[in-house]
Amino acid sequence: MRWVIRAVAIVALASPALAQDVDILRGSQPVGPATFTRWSGFYLGGQVGFGDANANFSRATRPLVHYSLRDSTLESDDAVSTWPVLGTGGSDAVGYGGFVGYNTQWQDVVLGVEGNYTHTNFTTTAGNTPISRSVTAGSTPYIVNLTGTGQLQLTDYASLRARGGWVLGDFLPYGFAGLAIGRANYSVTSLVYGQENPSSPPTVPCNPIIAPTCIDFSYSNSNGQVGALMYGFAVGGGIDWTLAPNIFLRGEVEYVQFAPLANILVSVVSARAGAGFKF
Repeated sequence: MRWVIRAVAIVALASPALAQDVDILRGSQPVGPATFTRWSGFYLGGQVGFGDANANFSRATRPLVHYSLRDSTLESDDAVSTWPVLGTGGSDAVGYGGFVGYNTQWQDVVLGVEGNYTHTNFTTTAGNTPISRSVTAGSTPYIVNLTGTGQLQLTDYASLRARGGWVLGDFLPYGFAGLAIGRANYSVTSLVYGQENPSSPPTVPCNPIIAPTCIDFSYSNSNGQVGALMYGFAVGGGIDWTLAPNIFLRGEVEYVQFAPLANILVSVVSARAGAGFKF
């Protein structure tokens, strides 16, 4: 009996130490708070990229032709201005610029606003498919030929974006959307020509001996501007990678769609790489 009492006493005295050992084995020690890479505050940087611009000129000659034929039965009866004589044009170019912004951060969630600028030289030229048709307007036969030219040069553009990202270690994947503004030079020309009451077969120029009532006609028009402003929207995404507490690298893709400028619809897709500094 005496040895049983001694064993109980030893276990009672040793139980706190055993409990501590068991707690350690079970991993019950307190753990420090989670840490996240700091992205909050102001930042700025520079960037270089490569992009592709697309310009749709299919409606660009409409106001020019409509004005040229505004008092004619050709326009009222046959809507010559709607004939799609011009097509699309594309251009690839390198661009460079910079960005500046401000982030707010809630642990691993980052929200912010950023201004982004790119200087480039996208020069797009419209495809041209001349149209020639025999039509009747006001019971009078016509031969109508339509041709034109179109060119647009996008020199620079910028966007004001709202950004949202998620911290993954030293990386910050993000998406953005915002407003865009651009500056461009453009020129569009149109030429409508043909014959009223042509001979059969028609002769060029009109031969009044063969067709006494034939009349040649020709109307040209043009429109253009240097430094015209364009407005639209920008969307895209990318990833920032912190190299040091205040230095990060960036890669992103952006899509910009501008509202029609003189009936020319312009869009830009670009990929960029950059580096920035956090304050």
